[in-house]
Amino acid sequence: MFAYILKRILLMLPTLLGVLLLTFVVIQFVPGGPVEQYLAEAKAGAAGMGGGGEGGGMAYRGAQGVDPKRLEQIKQLYGFDKPAHERFFQMLGQFARFDLGRSFFQNKDVWQLVKEKLPVSVSLGLWTFFISYLVAVPLGVAKAVRAGSRFDFVTTLIILVGYAIPGFVLGVALLVIFGGQLQWFPLRGLTSANWDELGLWAKVTDYLWHIALPITAMVAGSFAVTAMLTKNAFLEEIRKQYVLTARAKGLTDRQVLYKHVFRNALIPIITGFPSAFIGAFFAGSLLIETLFSLDGLGLLSYESVIRRDYPVVLGTLYLFTLIGLVTKLISDLCYVWVDPRVKFD
Repeated sequence: MFAYILKRILLMLPTLLGVLLLTFVVIQFVPGGPVEQYLAEAKAGAAGMGGGGEGGGMAYRGAQGVDPKRLEQIKQLYGFDKPAHERFFQMLGQFARFDLGRSFFQNKDVWQLVKEKLPVSVSLGLWTFFISYLVAVPLGVAKAVRAGSRFDFVTTLIILVGYAIPGFVLGVALLVIFGGQLQWFPLRGLTSANWDELGLWAKVTDYLWHIALPITAMVAGSFAVTAMLTKNAFLEEIRKQYVLTARAKGLTDRQVLYKHVFRNALIPIITGFPSAFIGAFFAGSLLIETLFSLDGLGLLSYESVIRRDYPVVLGTLYLFTLIGLVTKLISDLCYVWVDPRVKFD
């Protein structure tokens, strides 16, 4: 076991290095970097100031271009005065110390930005995770036990319809109906403006009131996958020989289901817990966050790419990739915990 874990950890290093290298190389060829954006904004502002003057020929000098010395200062500010390979190895040295750098445009450490946006993504992810599993797993078991019945057919139809509707489209419909026409739920934000003035119970109610619509939109897709996976896993186990043997010994269907089938059927579901749980913290949902004006990690990543805020892009990529690799290792180790018959060697 120890040798397997050590081998997997050593394999994480080239994987992580490859992801960072590929992203860094792509960034070098993307037009409109931070220096270009800065210059474009400066020229636009200069043109606006020059256009307002009434004296002919007295246009603002900055509209004519940027002084070469000033250009070098801007490049030095963003670290683009060094060769690409030197910047890459400098970045690796920072990441090895878990220094994710500082945002170009928000003037904050990347760690601080992640901490600020994390509560929103955690709220969305954890609620989605728990509701999906707490409802979908029992429903999948019930569908497997009643396979082929009217209950199985109706629930499958409802699940597939919910899965076929994109979360963003469902979110728009929920906003229009329940937020706009009926005005039962708020249209934006995670809390009300007077959050600090509310009591404890009022805060809980206000939070649940705001989170209801975005969570409903996010659960629709992940709910279907978990429910159908549970059903198929239980059906596969129910048809095996050991179930017939247990019934022949006189055990009731409930005893067979929960004492024999349950543990074996939950192996593919339980082993997916770590990745699903960690994904609840860091995955985020760009479309849902944008639609409901929720300032989370998904929106942060999108805005960083658009604004070419490379420290945020590479820093969050490094952090999320590292967490994903560790989570994958934990998921594989869960196989041994759930099923002792599994041997890594």
